[in-house]
Amino acid sequence: MRLGAIFPQTEIGADPAGVRDFAQAAEALGYEHLLVFDHVLGADGSKRDSWDRPYSHKDMFHEPFVMFGYLAGITEKIEMTTGVLILSQRQTVLVAKQAAEVDVLTGGRLRLGIGIGWNEVEYEGLGEDFGNRGRRSVEQIQLLRELWTKEVVSFKGRYHEVTYAGINPLPVQQPIPIWFGGGAERVVRRVGRLGDGWFPQFQPDSAGIERIGQMHEYAKAAGRDPSAIGIEGRIGLADGGSPDDWQKGSEAWAEAGATHLSVNTMRAGLKGPDQHIEAIRKFKEAVTG
Repeated sequence: MRLGAIFPQTEIGADPAGVRDFAQAAEALGYEHLLVFDHVLGADGSKRDSWDRPYSHKDMFHEPFVMFGYLAGITEKIEMTTGVLILSQRQTVLVAKQAAEVDVLTGGRLRLGIGIGWNEVEYEGLGEDFGNRGRRSVEQIQLLRELWTKEVVSFKGRYHEVTYAGINPLPVQQPIPIWFGGGAERVVRRVGRLGDGWFPQFQPDSAGIERIGQMHEYAKAAGRDPSAIGIEGRIGLADGGSPDDWQKGSEAWAEAGATHLSVNTMRAGLKGPDQHIEAIRKFKEAVTG
């Protein structure tokens, strides 16, 4: 499995040096990818009748594409991964342009994980429709792949229209890999039909393995090779456990067929970049020996 570190978005702080230090440390420790969460707006829960969502306006999020542009110049090998970018709240052509630029500046080191999100506040602020976000994302993926692989695109869909135009430069990877986040039945079907990979939101137990099998069946029904679809497991240090537990978790994901594994150090009581760096160092030692 390819080992990755989840960028501690909500706890890294706003100092560019902290962003730099974590990314460079992950690369130096041998992590193969840096996975970044995405939120554009945080809601003020005190101004709403109820707010039981995981993030608010008090949680910090660096913008993935801008940050990747910064990291492109100060890293050499580590892959930049969104896990996930909320695609449907963004303009598709602009995402195509931004993703291609990151891929060019990093020499082909972008993996685009996408999702449809849960935060209506972001959709409202960005002027996109929350109600059709799932259906629209399918068309977005089709258009993204065309824009990344053709100099000139002519596209007319239900939600998008491009008349003989294209982005320049095109990305190094043609197309950039698109992975899906989420675990709803509709998402599992989309992974099987359309995805290059999947960030499943479950554990590698019997129920999780059965879910992976369902995704494989959807892939076969679509005429695709299930083994070509990547799977990224995740281990959160906030869940507790010892280094032995981390190793067992890693082995369980490998047995479940995961191609990638990432460690999440957020919400584990760590403060500042140095403590997060030390945590990913200990995790790497535990799972790789």
